[in-house]
Amino acid sequence: MTVCAKIKGVTRSHEWIADLFSLLAVVLLFATIWVAIEYQRPLLNWMSVNVIFHVPIVVAAALADAFLIIVFLNIGSSRFSEGRQDESCFGTFPGRRQGGASIGTMIRNWVSHMEHVNKKHR
Repeated sequence: MTVCAKIKGVTRSHEWIADLFSLLAVVLLFATIWVAIEYQRPLLNWMSVNVIFHVPIVVAAALADAFLIIVFLNIGSSRFSEGRQDESCFGTFPGRRQGGASIGTMIRNWVSHMEHVNKKHR
């Protein structure tokens, strides 16, 4: 059994875990925005002291933060997959994967995706 299958099994049998990870993703996103706004001046001053060393640390922290947000969202949404074995680990609804270059196709796919999400939350 793969790690992905184990995560899906746990989040399906314990929905509160999936809800917790979804909530953690939202909290982490807004906490990141708040920290970036609140500590902008001290962070910029700290980065200007040693640009070669401090800037890569800040960039790595931002990338790690974005990675954690995406991981938390994927774990939170993994309970909604229909259980098909051929789909990817953290798949989305088919409406999001079918693309096109036109704006109309993009809007139609987005509406289809939102309808599927609403069906899953009822």
